[in-house]
Amino acid sequence: MTTSAPSLPTTRAAQPAVHKTKKKRELSLGKQLLYQVMLLAIAFVVLFPILWIVSLSLDPRGISRPTELNLIPPGASLKAFQAVMDKPTNNPVTFAQLALNSLKLALGVSVFSVLIGVSAAYVFSRFDIPGRRLLMLMVLTVLMLPAIGTIAVLFVLLNKVQIGPTPADTLRNSLLGVGFAIISGALPFAIWNLKGYLDTIPRDLEEAGRIDGASHNQVFFKIILPLAVPALAVTGFLGFLAGWTEFALSWQFLTRPTDFTLAMALWNMTGQYAGQVPWSNFAAMSLLVAVPVAIVYLALQKYIIGGLTLGSVK
Repeated sequence: MTTSAPSLPTTRAAQPAVHKTKKKRELSLGKQLLYQVMLLAIAFVVLFPILWIVSLSLDPRGISRPTELNLIPPGASLKAFQAVMDKPTNNPVTFAQLALNSLKLALGVSVFSVLIGVSAAYVFSRFDIPGRRLLMLMVLTVLMLPAIGTIAVLFVLLNKVQIGPTPADTLRNSLLGVGFAIISGALPFAIWNLKGYLDTIPRDLEEAGRIDGASHNQVFFKIILPLAVPALAVTGFLGFLAGWTEFALSWQFLTRPTDFTLAMALWNMTGQYAGQVPWSNFAAMSLLVAVPVAIVYLALQKYIIGGLTLGSVK
């Protein structure tokens, strides 16, 4: 007697799940036109002052006060740029010397604020040192203080350090002293910003590096720093901007015209000689001061955008 095996129940073929895609909301023609008009209006408000400054810099008439609006001045020329490059102010200092002094300050502040800031931020982020919270609170307290409020203290402190043969050769009356003063104001932000970014980097990456035999220095230089490039770019750019455009400390500390910066020269063009300096020269000087900052920003734009979206926000 043979027995037949029980037949298995037939199942329906599994049908692939159908994912319904939501239709994107399409803007109506009226809303699109409204948004376009709003964006064009914002772009006009932002770009119009720049266009006017460019127009004034090309005006060959040498007017002492702009009384009319001409985006394309009659007989436009580059004479104002040539005059500014030869001798920006009545001081016997060339534009090249002023730009070199500003570049020294900007690069010095940028480099040292990044180097010192990332080192301190790494310690605050990774090491459980005694009094870490108190130290970070002190950094935050200094960050909240206005930079202009420390001028008197820095003036007295740096004026006591003599670096030359004469009493006038003090650290206060030098670009080096001004650089130290700017760095002291830039470091709290650098530490706070970089510490927040380093907190977002997983510790597992460091532990994996140590398992592979990497030392603390190798982990810091080969793992942490490459991952922190966006935050370093933001901090470096803001340090460069602070050194390039700094005016208050330089104006109060420096007395020798050979140490003057572009920001000081720009102020001299609007001071007691404002009626003698044509607006075309002032506009040309303003553009020459602004161009290097724009170039640095465009060069670091990719990293700056990433750093601003991720840095100091956790």
